[in-house]
Amino acid sequence: MADRRTFNVVILGVGFLFIFTAFTTCGNIEQTVVKSLGNATFTGSGYHSLGIIYGVFSFSNLLAPTVVTVIGPKPTMFLSGLLYSGYVAVFIVPSTWSFYLTSVLIGIGAAMLWTAQGHFLVENSEASTINRNTGVFWALLQCSMLFGNLYIYFEWNGKTEISDSSRRMTFLALLVASVLGTLTFLVLRKIHHEEEMLSEEEGQSLLSTRVMYKNRADTAMQDTKSEFKTMMQLLKTKTILLLSPCMAYSGLELSFYSGVYGTCIGATTQFGEAAKGLIGISGIVVGVGEIVGGGFFGLLCKNNRFRRTSVVFLGMVVHFIAFYLIFLNIPNDAPVVFETTTQKSPYLTPSVSIAMLCSFLLGLGDSCFNTQLYSILGRVYAEQSTPAFAIFKFIQSVCAAVAFFYSGYLLLMWQLLLMIILGFAGTLCFFVVERMQNFPPDLQDY
Repeated sequence: MADRRTFNVVILGVGFLFIFTAFTTCGNIEQTVVKSLGNATFTGSGYHSLGIIYGVFSFSNLLAPTVVTVIGPKPTMFLSGLLYSGYVAVFIVPSTWSFYLTSVLIGIGAAMLWTAQGHFLVENSEASTINRNTGVFWALLQCSMLFGNLYIYFEWNGKTEISDSSRRMTFLALLVASVLGTLTFLVLRKIHHEEEMLSEEEGQSLLSTRVMYKNRADTAMQDTKSEFKTMMQLLKTKTILLLSPCMAYSGLELSFYSGVYGTCIGATTQFGEAAKGLIGISGIVVGVGEIVGGGFFGLLCKNNRFRRTSVVFLGMVVHFIAFYLIFLNIPNDAPVVFETTTQKSPYLTPSVSIAMLCSFLLGLGDSCFNTQLYSILGRVYAEQSTPAFAIFKFIQSVCAAVAFFYSGYLLLMWQLLLMIILGFAGTLCFFVVERMQNFPPDLQDY
């Protein structure tokens, strides 16, 4: 039993590793790819696509638990994987309508995939193994930021323009990775109590398959309504309201490091022929920062008030240093140029070393905020963790969607200023919430 559950957790992590090797790399490079298209009929924007994905994802989370309950986590993850693969495949032969259609579909698929992943991980864990299994899955998932971006470096290094043949080759390789990850879900095994439930259901001759699924759907809808009501109640609490700026900031900086900053590096004229290849290296270094920060702060630090405030303060300082260096090192028009390279010059002569240092700091700071947000929500809402985390993902995703939509229009300095203001406000509010933990729980909502 234990071996089967461990096998499932590892296979689950491997599946996500392959799928997100494709999707994370795709998100990192897609605006650069879109700008390099010679197709005059294609009018899509990589920023808008990512904004649609996160926007649809945030609202689809409300219905995803119902789908997972009715058809089960394994079929849900397989179907979601197909949607991810379809999105990657669009870049092989791009068209505007399919680009935006698959953006909507992958937003729905992402909500189902992550809901099913959480359900499946809990099913295959016990109280004594949940931390180990979460760590194994997280470690495999984070590696997805390394392999795809490494391929981009070797494929694009030395190229000033992305040719159609290079684009097709790149996304064909990413499509293969995504399909392999999707097929991996078929290898997942049923655990013992699942088999018992199925045999009991099959033995009830009076209940047809249609009635059985209807009963599941009714139960799932009731659970969804109950969770939604709990979310509405939590949204009115002082703790959630105070944590909202910090959650919103995590969405802005998520959009910046995952889609905008790589585009800025690739558009910097002063990096010459190395610019496009540096997009891949930047993605790898961001991943290293995430792994270092998540591993140290998420796994090694104990859950106590002093360390949470210290880690969030460190995250703010690290990000502000990165923003200042990016402001000096990257041209102001880098996010918004319609050509493939920038026309303006930054305050300093662009340095590859500084650019890569900023990538590491972005990943490190992101892990500081995310690990501590999860920590404080798990501490304050131990009995209502599911709706509390759902609120966090909803606010984060909506803000990421908004950020992607304005990223193609605002100059770099204004994007950085917005993140500095919200990051500072979010950090202060986080400190206030920590201070509130000194008071009785019944006083925190007033």
